[in-house]
Amino acid sequence: MDRRQFLLVTAALASGLRPAAAQQPTAKKRLAVIGFTKVETLRIGGDPYAHVFFEELKRLGYVEGENLIVDRWQFQPGRVADIAREVVEANPDVIASWGSPMTSRLKAATTTIPIVAFTGDPVRFGIVTNLARPGGNITGVSADAGVEIWAKRLQLLSDAVPGLTKVLFVSTEGGWAGAGGQTVREAAQKLGITLVRATVSSPYGDAEYRQAFSSIQPGQLDGMMLSDENDHYGKQSVLLQLVQQARLPAIFGQRFFVEAGGLMAYVYDLKSLLRRQATQIVDVFRGVKPSDIPFYQAERFELVINLKTAKELGLDIPAGLVAGAAAVIE
Repeated sequence: MDRRQFLLVTAALASGLRPAAAQQPTAKKRLAVIGFTKVETLRIGGDPYAHVFFEELKRLGYVEGENLIVDRWQFQPGRVADIAREVVEANPDVIASWGSPMTSRLKAATTTIPIVAFTGDPVRFGIVTNLARPGGNITGVSADAGVEIWAKRLQLLSDAVPGLTKVLFVSTEGGWAGAGGQTVREAAQKLGITLVRATVSSPYGDAEYRQAFSSIQPGQLDGMMLSDENDHYGKQSVLLQLVQQARLPAIFGQRFFVEAGGLMAYVYDLKSLLRRQATQIVDVFRGVKPSDIPFYQAERFELVINLKTAKELGLDIPAGLVAGAAAVIE
């Protein structure tokens, strides 16, 4: 920086102004957010993961109440079509959609409003045809690194629980019938594990999960695995209650289950994906077309183990497995 530039910057700071390069964008943007948690928690200081998302938008220069207007909706399985219509009618600059079902419905509702989504495999769900060149008005981040991750979770549960022979697999009907369920069944066969099917159906309320567990007899099962589907989001309380009542070692696809008392999880770095989604939204705010933003796929997965839960279950987790965990809760 030469002397003239230094004096200009110093004068700007002294007058309470920011240098031009550091100023926030002046034009207000409207962002529609469709999340899994209650509307009032979809903000800074609310749900921990929503907090990360909005903090990243703030760090990148978009602050709610200043240059950002945020309209919020909570995903409800029975109102997907209505929510999509309401969001499109609000005509935001960008839609932040969390979940493949909601994003698919939004795709049918608009071809013009940019959508930056958090989904499973966007190609498998027909959201885009190509990760590198999404085309159309949709891009985003994918928490799905392939159905092989589902098989990996069953392997890790087998490593943690000696003599594992019979596992309850909790999923939706689509999860059981689809590629993920098929992969888990194949992995179970190789591991010598009998997979017991427990499917839940829409609207995925507490009653549906209780029904799925209702036939379990004491000592009948050795463990439980939850499918990696967004439909289970927000159901950790009832799921953990059912798992604990049945005294089952369980593995999940989301870290918050383990933080709340579940045994294990093999998870993507959720906070990193949310920050990437926020970055993509800002790119669109600044004029980049969604069709030119590659759909980002999760690359980093971590093992999380709750040793307190293991002790309560009378399990001695192998030292090698504990040493390889990214996080251990004691």
